[in-house]
This record gives sequence, structure tokens and C-alpha cells, in this order.
Amino acid sequence: MKKVRKAIIPAAGYGTRFLPATKAMPKEMIPIVDKPTIQFIVEEAIASGIEDILIITGKLKRPIEDHFDSNPELEENLRKKGKEELLGLVEETTGLNLYFVRQPYPLGLGHAVLQAKAFVGDEPFVVMLGDDVMADEEPLTKQLIEGYEKTHASNIAVMRVPHEETSSYGIIDPEAEAGDGLYNVRKFVEKPDPEDAPSDLAIIGRYLLMPEIFGILENLEPGVGGEIQLTDAIDELNKTQRVFAKEFKGERYDVGDKFGFLKTTIQYGLKHPQVKDDLKKYILDLSKELESGAIENNMDPEAHELEAAKEDEE
Repeated sequence: MKKVRKAIIPAAGYGTRFLPATKAMPKEMIPIVDKPTIQFIVEEAIASGIEDILIITGKLKRPIEDHFDSNPELEENLRKKGKEELLGLVEETTGLNLYFVRQPYPLGLGHAVLQAKAFVGDEPFVVMLGDDVMADEEPLTKQLIEGYEKTHASNIAVMRVPHEETSSYGIIDPEAEAGDGLYNVRKFVEKPDPEDAPSDLAIIGRYLLMPEIFGILENLEPGVGGEIQLTDAIDELNKTQRVFAKEFKGERYDVGDKFGFLKTTIQYGLKHPQVKDDLKKYILDLSKELESGAIENNMDPEAHELEAAKEDEE
């Protein structure tokens, strides 16, 4: 049985849900307090024993490469000023076995993963999506690797979601639980309508896959949205070799939309040693102001739009 050594992080999307911020900055570089979202994913990979990481990028994604590169001038400046703590934070992101390749056209997640074929070779590998930040006592990627070591097969992370939200996810049709939170799977379905969803177990952005998936992706027809869907390829793989689903019981933070990102920032901020006390006090004070109705709409975008409309009329 071959060891799982490699991970792929797709980061080629436009990030349209975060416009205008993502017009010139990758969404993966938007910080949660003081750390870019993609760094959380890289740290999970390293903590899980991954040795080599390939990040799939696209146009305007160069800041991701720069973030994980060395910055001698900055490092020397911090060293001279005795700012050892900050220097340590900067050096955390250097010296990693990181590689980059571009996805030339945005043709779907399956197509992005296909760009890693030469990097992976004939080894099992992990795909880690940057929109999902996972928190548990044991990293989710490590849990998938342990599942692979037991089953010698692909393992896909799933989590229960509200039934009405199944159309936003790949959903599994579970056959039976095989123990340790692993499920045998009859079928993988990409974004089914709630009335057609075979379960509430949704794929959540961590995949451990066997290399045979690449042959399927190369010949796969476009699916939902006219894109090459990874879920469709996994369903095809499941017809020739077992693919298991691992139910995740930890905390999942969806940073792929504005509200999810705000929740994640607050949760992380409440644990951050430099801001947690001030943030907690601010939230308590804010709650009191909300209850009393004392908060004004000074930063309300809709209020500004209405005020601008009135001025135009005048």
C-alpha cells in the first residue's frame, strides 16, 4: 500500500462572491483576522503528514505564490528590530514543499484536479478545497488518511446538512455504515434538488482519491453547470473500485460566502490571543446596543444607496 504524501489545493476560481475585494486580490488571500484562508488549508495538510502540496492557480493568483515565498528584506528588518515573534510568523510560510500550476480555463473542479496528473503520478492523493476550514482534535485530512490505511481505497469527507440545502452540495447515497464513521456508498450525486436527494450527507471539501480518477476525468463529459464535475468522476470511480465516505463530526467553517466568512472570522478572533478579550467585550457591548436599538445605519450599504438616490432626485 502506497503512502499518502501529496495534496492538491484548487485555487483558480474568480471569487465573484467577494467582489469588489477580489477584483485584484485572490479570495484565498483574504485574511481571517491575520492569516490568509489558504494558509489554514496548508497548515492542515502539513499537520496531517502531507509532504508535497500542489496549488492550482489562475490569473491574478500570483500573491499566493508570494505569500509562501521568502521575503529576505522583511525578515532582516524584523530581525534587526528584535521582533522575533513576528519573524517567526513570517518564517512559518517558507521552506515548505509547495508547487504551483495554472488552470488555463475555468472548466470546473474536476478539470482543476486533472491539472495535477503529472504531479501525482500513480500515488493516492488528497484534494483540499479552500472554502472549507475544518476544526477538530485530529485534522480531517489525517482522518481520511487513516480511513485509507484501513480500507486501501478512496475516502471522501461528508457532513450532515439541512435537507433543504442539498442542492448546494454533492450528496452521497449511503449503503451501510462500515464502522469508524465510514460509509459504503451506492452513488454520488452532484447538487440534487431536495426532493431527489438520497440523504443529507454532503461532500465537504476534503477528498482522498486513488490515481485512477485521472483516467476518468480525462474522458468525462461536462455535468452540472457545463463543467467537469469531480463528484461525477468519483461516482464513476465507485463503479470499478470502492469509494468510502467518512462522516466528519468536527466544526466546519464555510468561508466561501460573506456570512460564513464573517462567522469564521468572529470564531477565530474569539480564540486569538491578541484580540479575543477586546472582541468579546465588543460583542457584548454590541449586543446591548442592538437590544436598545441604539445602533445607527452609518455603515449600512442599503442606507447609503437610498440616501444617494434621494440626492439624485433632488
